[in-house]
Amino acid sequence: MISLSDKDFKKLIIALAVYLTSLFAANTLGLKIMPFLFGTHLSVAVFSFPVVFLTTDVIGEVYGKKMAKFFVLAGFISTALFITYSLLSLWMPWSKSGLWAKEGYNLMFGISVRISIASLVAFLIGEYQDVISFFFFKKRVGVKSFWLSSFLSNLWSQFLDTVIFMVIAFAGVYTTPILISIIISWWLYKVAMGALYTPLSYVGLYLLREKNPSKKK
Repeated sequence: MISLSDKDFKKLIIALAVYLTSLFAANTLGLKIMPFLFGTHLSVAVFSFPVVFLTTDVIGEVYGKKMAKFFVLAGFISTALFITYSLLSLWMPWSKSGLWAKEGYNLMFGISVRISIASLVAFLIGEYQDVISFFFFKKRVGVKSFWLSSFLSNLWSQFLDTVIFMVIAFAGVYTTPILISIIISWWLYKVAMGALYTPLSYVGLYLLREKNPSKKK
């Protein structure tokens, strides 16, 4: 078990808030697509989603695998609950005085069942794989550097997340060559942003480790 002081507990709550906020931002704001290099397109979720994976790496490094998995579970439950609330809200009838917002509201929150399932499955598998592979590289492969362990685990877990989400959500919607090109480009974008956010990871490590007597298990 991990023995936490009041200060450590408060730090974990703030870290969980950052984690969940980044996750919700990716799932909602990510609908916006912006132009990128060589005529490609990129979701604005690329700014927030890498933080989700990096946060579990930081938490795992400081507090251990069990705490990192707890963050993943919290993210899964929160996402499932948010989708449930969204679908319930969409099914409710509109008052005449609020019809002016109907089209935009339904467009923003009208997540299909297929997309919802894709998001939940990809998140759960990708995040758990991130935690497992992070500790695999640190212990079994002997990678001592936090940055390298985090990068390698994100390389694998982001690939899984992207493939699973795109296949469940868009198989049959796009042709196979187009689907493959989207998977590769989005995967590389997310990994690149995760690498650029590395300094933030070390800031998180410093803040969580500061005067933290807890031992990882």
